[in-house]
Amino acid sequence: MRRSKIYARARSICFGVTALLFGTSSFALRPEVPPPEVLARQQAQFDANVTKTILELQPFRSESQVTTTGANGVKGIATLVNLNPFVGTWYLLSLDWGSGGKSTQYHLESPHPQGLRLVQAADPGTVRLVGMDKFSCATPIDSKRGLLEDITAVVLPYAPLCEGALYVRNQVKGHATSLERATDFLRDHVWGGEKVITLVKDKVYRDKFLDKAASAAGAGAAPEPSSPSDPMIPMLAPESAGRSIVADHLGLDLVVSTTDLDPGRWYAVRDLPAVSVSVIAPQYIDASVRLARRPMLNPVDPVEAGALVYLVAFDTERLNFHYAIGTEHPRLDWSERTLPTSRDPRLPGPDGVGSAAPLVTNGMVGPADVNGTIATFAAGFKRAQGAFHYGPLATQNYGSHYGFIQQGVTFSKLQPELASVLIMDDGTVDLRTWRASDRSSLPHIRDARQNGVPLIEYDAAKHTSATGKFVNLWGPGNWSGSAGEDLRSLRAGLCLQENGSHSFLIYGYFSAATPSTMARVFEAYHCRYAMHLDMNALEHTYLALYARRGNQRVVEHLIDEMQVVDRSARGQLAPRFLAFPDDRDFFYVTGREASP
Repeated sequence: MRRSKIYARARSICFGVTALLFGTSSFALRPEVPPPEVLARQQAQFDANVTKTILELQPFRSESQVTTTGANGVKGIATLVNLNPFVGTWYLLSLDWGSGGKSTQYHLESPHPQGLRLVQAADPGTVRLVGMDKFSCATPIDSKRGLLEDITAVVLPYAPLCEGALYVRNQVKGHATSLERATDFLRDHVWGGEKVITLVKDKVYRDKFLDKAASAAGAGAAPEPSSPSDPMIPMLAPESAGRSIVADHLGLDLVVSTTDLDPGRWYAVRDLPAVSVSVIAPQYIDASVRLARRPMLNPVDPVEAGALVYLVAFDTERLNFHYAIGTEHPRLDWSERTLPTSRDPRLPGPDGVGSAAPLVTNGMVGPADVNGTIATFAAGFKRAQGAFHYGPLATQNYGSHYGFIQQGVTFSKLQPELASVLIMDDGTVDLRTWRASDRSSLPHIRDARQNGVPLIEYDAAKHTSATGKFVNLWGPGNWSGSAGEDLRSLRAGLCLQENGSHSFLIYGYFSAATPSTMARVFEAYHCRYAMHLDMNALEHTYLALYARRGNQRVVEHLIDEMQVVDRSARGQLAPRFLAFPDDRDFFYVTGREASP
């Protein structure tokens, strides 16, 4: 039986404030950017290989500053930094009282692009913020307590400011499973911890989540009629005809009422018309892909051939995509995989930054997006695994640490030659290998996440896709797995498929696969580009959908056992990433119809 559960509105569980359903469209007006000489100075700070603050890692930031007077009469200076005016949603407000009081900083979030700036307040004891659409808000301040609105008395990930028109992001502790806590302890405190973890992965987790392709004779359930706006059906082997796959562990509610599914066919998800699901085993993909002999691909072994793959397709024309950093991961310091010759001991991390403070990473969907979120899924590797120890990428750019950006704010620089998810300020999403020539697009990247090298790479000049050159190389590809280079494990990946002018972002859950088999499956599904996400455990490959039925929302997990990662509050299911902060980073998906 499918183990979906119904829960009350997640916002009332976690922060009890009204969510404002602003859209996520890009700036309608030209953003206020600093003059050229200031931008040049900030770009030099960004580029310099020196210890720096997270603010100095923001080359497009703009600043407004006013003198102010606290409610208790103390004079001070208020400074508002727009961290990226091209995106316009994240700000840092600083209140500096000199020797007359306590200096405080607040990470502010606007539910939509706002272009906020400070102006001189007419009333003493207040600070006034103004923005687009005649937005204006005055909030009381004090030299001893900072902002006087009750934003820190209750430890909430998001606290409303200006009657909920803005939010203060507060640092909170993220939830971690026992497996997460154990691996973090080993890596941080036990000598040889990574070797212990590799041994555990080798002996305990290998094939732990293997879902074998039990099949039955017969036509299986008839899929929904296809159309040019549907995801493309993969290249299938002739022997797949007349067979069905018994997908007993599928936790998603499909429009069809059976778990006996045709291999490779796409099925609509109930109440989520922009989302569809396909199930396959590599043994059912066409021999031209499954048996192809290529230098960069290993053969499909018998276990992988029968291991189920679950794929979820998201229509990019009807949905918006977002990325959020967890409370703990990925970190900004050095990966332990970095070669001594690639590491600068004078720097706290490869970008000169060792901490995100005073910016806040709180590991959950913001209040403005909670109601419109239809999916969440786990992102990439932690910083510990997010750099190269072998191959050419280990010896360049300080070990090529994986980069990431949230809301236009760079936390770790995007590195050349790495597979990247790019979400632009106009909502478009792309998967591609980052090049040095892409640097000019940085101002307009809202969210980005790099995770290793491509499984399938697109050649824009030739308009063709091909297997990534490091797919079957354990070290240069940084694929993780066992020390003996046995790469078969539970893995997740992401690909972009184009059907004419229509495109789909496809999440793949591989119950037991190597990178080579992942590449073969994604190729069979006509993916233009494909990359790896995380691996080894259900919490690392987690995907949940949220369907609205009346005044309730139903939580559905891609694999029904994934519900163990969620929590309960007041007898209701509290889903990960929506109802409570998580220590890991993730992607989330919202409907475009919510945008104005």
